[in-house]
Amino acid sequence: MNFDFSDDQKFLKNEARKFLDANASAAKVRKVLDDDKVAYDAALWKAVAGQGWLGAAIPEEHGGLGLGHLELCVIAEELGRAVAPIPFASTVYFLAEAVMLAGTDDQKAALLPKIAAGEVIGCVATSEGPGVLQASALQASVSGGKLSGTKLPVTDGDIATHALVIAKENGQAGLFLADLSSGVTREALQTLDPTRDAAKLTFSGVAVERLGAAGEGFALLEQVTDRAAVLLGFEQLGGADRCLEMAKAYALERYAFGRVIASYQAIKHKLADIYIKNEVARSNAYYGAWALNTNAPELPVAASAARIAASEAFWFASKENIQTHGGIGFTWEIDAHLYYRRSRQLSLVAGAPRVWKERLISHLERRNAA
Repeated sequence: MNFDFSDDQKFLKNEARKFLDANASAAKVRKVLDDDKVAYDAALWKAVAGQGWLGAAIPEEHGGLGLGHLELCVIAEELGRAVAPIPFASTVYFLAEAVMLAGTDDQKAALLPKIAAGEVIGCVATSEGPGVLQASALQASVSGGKLSGTKLPVTDGDIATHALVIAKENGQAGLFLADLSSGVTREALQTLDPTRDAAKLTFSGVAVERLGAAGEGFALLEQVTDRAAVLLGFEQLGGADRCLEMAKAYALERYAFGRVIASYQAIKHKLADIYIKNEVARSNAYYGAWALNTNAPELPVAASAARIAASEAFWFASKENIQTHGGIGFTWEIDAHLYYRRSRQLSLVAGAPRVWKERLISHLERRNAA
């Protein structure tokens, strides 16, 4: 079994890196960070849509490129490396995947072409505050095709056109598509990473369409988050690799006591530890990519492992990158904090690592019992 990308996929990865180097530099990321009135890089979003990335895994009959999930994985890795300030994950990993997984033919025809063209921005409105989301505690409800309730925090909720919402209907949890053009009150929330928008959404009789059958909300949401976890893992891996590159480059040019700091054992160990965690994350991410692309029964286990390893690797790499830079690493002028912010933001999307650890254990117990 070959757990590596093909030459064509590696070519796509290289071209994506060149494109992002030219269009998503750190200076452009900082423009979003510094301006409270700008939630994302609209020009980059349009350019990414023009590249066809938003529809990489969407079938051609629905306006996409029909390439598949492996190609989407390599794109995700490069977006993570660039800490791109666009709602790619919410729109592509969650909304598009949910529609492709459980949408009707009409829902696919209505939404997927617009997603591929960049006309739709998605968000995932599941959380209703602190704590693990449970069916018994679900407050948002749907009656007569209308949604009412509050969700927070919602990543990209302040800029989204459509939302993927879990809510009660006739006492059962369902997964719904909501058009956010009317009936929604949005309140911007402050987060550690302002380059990724977050909001509190209050729904007041918003028209919704259910995805899948009644009562399948949590089952469908778990399938969607398993798929998203693999793609998020590649984003995190891209960011972690970039942190290692930054730390290594600085260690080779910074002198202390007449020697480059890379010659000191303490720095060598830092870089080695980052490398090891990154490679563990890479192995798990590649396993997850295989499971996702083949729709293998192992996907829940592979997705959980990829999510846990990637979250740990990116957080550790971003933290040690700052430490390697020393005092200057804590300053606003150095880009290290952009990666630390994004590592924290991505680690909480679709559930914190502890949630995924519990899911991994549960899946392994079920598999061993079978």
